[in-house]
Amino acid sequence: MNSSIKTTLFSLLALIMLVSCNNGESLQTYFVDHQETPDFISADIPTTIVELDETSLTEEQKEAYKSVKRLNFLGFKITDSNQDVYIQELAKVKSILSNKKYIELIEFNDKAAKIVVKYIGDDDAADEFIVFSSSKDMGFGVVRVLGNNMRPEKMATLISAVQNSDFDTSQFQDIANFFN
Repeated sequence: MNSSIKTTLFSLLALIMLVSCNNGESLQTYFVDHQETPDFISADIPTTIVELDETSLTEEQKEAYKSVKRLNFLGFKITDSNQDVYIQELAKVKSILSNKKYIELIEFNDKAAKIVVKYIGDDDAADEFIVFSSSKDMGFGVVRVLGNNMRPEKMATLISAVQNSDFDTSQFQDIANFFN
């Protein structure tokens, strides 16, 4: 009797584990799988590259700035010889980002690229922000913004402060050189 109960419980546990597993690729696994692949570049970007004068920030902006812990970047450079690979990889990233867990915050077109900002979480707290940019001439890039208690509305107010701040451009030199 004990043997059949154990077998039933074990089978039930195995079934639950199989059903709960997500076979779809996540952005995190995509980053890990492609960080050392030809045509890709990856970088962990410290938040210290953005030197903000905190005295000029509102309380919301300070809170948003302190909630960001790190940035992960993955980029794909398009060349004449990898057009097919670019199309495939772009489709994979778009497919991942089309998952309903990625909530769209903003989307806009620049002269050179299309930019989409999404997040995972809810209106009160985001676990991760994703900035996705693609260009038919240069390739695409994805930035994962990771932190604690990031709030979408507060992050939006931080954008204007970051646009007017000083950047340590040496941190981006490898990325800039990759796309040139």
